[in-house]
Amino acid sequence: MKIGFLFPGQGAQKVAMGKDLYEAYEEVREIYNKVQEITGVDIKKISFEGPEEVLNETRYTQLAILTESLGILEVLKKRNVIHQMAAGLSLGEYTALIDSNIFSFDEGVKLVKRRGEIMQEFTPKGNWKMAAILRIR
Repeated sequence: MKIGFLFPGQGAQKVAMGKDLYEAYEEVREIYNKVQEITGVDIKKISFEGPEEVLNETRYTQLAILTESLGILEVLKKRNVIHQMAAGLSLGEYTALIDSNIFSFDEGVKLVKRRGEIMQEFTPKGNWKMAAILRIR
């Protein structure tokens, strides 16, 4: 059987995401610690404790989702779950690119941090939601 991984994008976040994995797996703790070392962002605190308003800030959301996805990926790799392809939904593309060695871990984390900051800076203040338009004719 062939396996493919599809990594999530922004909108998949929730407070406490990844906490159970962090507590259960050393390799996940290493990923969270490495992301914090690279970015200077306490992504554990934001991901595990919130508050939701902070986690939902794009500058943190994207880094939190990437970190959890990389942690899950590392757990699967250590357990010999081998995949033949990887793809991502918007932000998730960066996880797939890191996984495929298009970007190094460090480069990918730095890119996602900057991507989130840029998107945060250029989003008008207010209560915004995402929308998708499908099947326009």
